[in-house]
Amino acid sequence: MKLNLIIGLLIVLLLGGAALIGAAWTPYHPMQLDMLNRLAPPSFGHWLGTDEFGRDVLSRLMAGATTSIAIAVTTVLMAVSAGMIIGLVSGSVRGWTDRGLMAVTDALLAFPGILLALALIVILGAGRTGIILALSLAYLPAVIRIVRSAVLSIREKEYVEASQVIGNSQAYTMFVHILPNCLAPISVMATSMFGWVILAESALSFLGLGVAPPAPTWGNMLSASQPYFERALWLSLAPGACIALALLATNLIGDALRDRFDPRRLQA
Repeated sequence: MKLNLIIGLLIVLLLGGAALIGAAWTPYHPMQLDMLNRLAPPSFGHWLGTDEFGRDVLSRLMAGATTSIAIAVTTVLMAVSAGMIIGLVSGSVRGWTDRGLMAVTDALLAFPGILLALALIVILGAGRTGIILALSLAYLPAVIRIVRSAVLSIREKEYVEASQVIGNSQAYTMFVHILPNCLAPISVMATSMFGWVILAESALSFLGLGVAPPAPTWGNMLSASQPYFERALWLSLAPGACIALALLATNLIGDALRDRFDPRRLQA
């Protein structure tokens, strides 16, 4: 478990560091054209080569990391925050409130996440704002379900009943006694969701429904590399490797957190 966590955190630090540096500085301007140096292979001047317009791939990869990771972080924060509140209310209040919220949640869960995101982007429009809202809404039902399940288990504990007996309000009991004990499954869910959002954003950008070129993201860089796969393999390898590393890191960290918070492991 510790090895998985260490490797995952190192990869996150590597990609996060590249994103932070890319927000302030890149070796070349990410959109600087150099038509005389098109599709140049990796060299000391361009460590990852250049693309079909002579733009430095490493610079675009760093700028793309800033965009892709910012979209993923914002999406996860929005989905988890809204999902925590809705799941907490649904599991605590019960009755018609719970039935109504779960009916809507189940209806949304009937659609695969990526298809729901595609439908929402058609309504909201492509671009950074549209993709964040679409993916937040697409992954929100899964968060609601997990939080509600945790709440239904925790609300039967003795300390929750004691809080109600001594006269604490339902809101106080929810946010002080129930919510903190839901953070373990929520943290595992959020970690895994970060990788799912990176992959979904890349897939949508690959289809031309994400951030519009020439602004770089890992997904649209991968999409633009298709016609040059045989001639300039590095164009697809670089963003593909970043996406794969991001998924690997989140899976490793998610597995480590799941093992850490597994009740059966804690009892052992």
